[in-house]
Amino acid sequence: MQENESQGERSPIEQLVALLDLEAIEENIFRGTSPKDRSQRVFGGQVLGQALVAASRTVDARICHSLHAYFLLPGDPKIPILYEVDRSRDGSSFSSRRVVAIQHGRPVFHMAASFQIPEAGLEHQIEPPDVPPPEGLPNEEELRRRIADRIPAKYRDHFLRKRPIEIRPVDGEGFFSGEARPPHYAVWMRAAGPLPDDTALQQCVLAYASDMTLLETSLAPHGVSWFDETIQLASIDHAMWFHRPFRADDWLLYVQDSPSASGARGFNRGLIYSREGELVASVAQEGLIRIRAR
Repeated sequence: MQENESQGERSPIEQLVALLDLEAIEENIFRGTSPKDRSQRVFGGQVLGQALVAASRTVDARICHSLHAYFLLPGDPKIPILYEVDRSRDGSSFSSRRVVAIQHGRPVFHMAASFQIPEAGLEHQIEPPDVPPPEGLPNEEELRRRIADRIPAKYRDHFLRKRPIEIRPVDGEGFFSGEARPPHYAVWMRAAGPLPDDTALQQCVLAYASDMTLLETSLAPHGVSWFDETIQLASIDHAMWFHRPFRADDWLLYVQDSPSASGARGFNRGLIYSREGELVASVAQEGLIRIRAR
């Protein structure tokens, strides 16, 4: 038993599962909350995951195959988020949903998602790169402890906190080096504990995790890190396609690149592979990477 569990506290992954368990307050309307350790704004992956939960609870026997989302305003972690689902269409094979997240009476996020009845068809995929397996790599927590003294004091506690997603960067400390490097990252990741056998929940956890390292890829060529106060960072939009079944509590390889940065925006892509080399999901995101006026 982990130390925090012995003290009657929930583990980080148990907290995430609870975070994704939205309260139904009316037909098509759900309420979510944020972790108490968030002080400035809600993590984008949290809103993605919660919005997908809300949409998934309005469909039967259909699985999400794509979502397209926009972050409109920073989320306030101190108050609940209302998720209103529009049941746009239910066809014979596909269902479409639109979700709007609301705080302080204003939309802060919206997402369109499409669901499909599982069916067979033609298949192909781009093969994964040849990388070391996760067992031989240091985990992110170890790497963060090694370099904690380089992190500004006001960010250190947040930097060192335990996370619900375990990450093992393929290039080790280079992931946190802050040195200019090509815009490519690869990390192994998985939920930091077992998850229920629920396809929708597995997808929602992966949506949460997909926002954790992607934006930093566009910073790599510029030698900038997320805690550099000369840069303003925020997710602008996020798209995701689910190709094949997977488990978010098994190792997944997240291969990321950033083809372009311009106009104070960084464009990033990701391919997510199972341990067996199956392409299970694809991701695309544009984020704000604005140089602050001095």
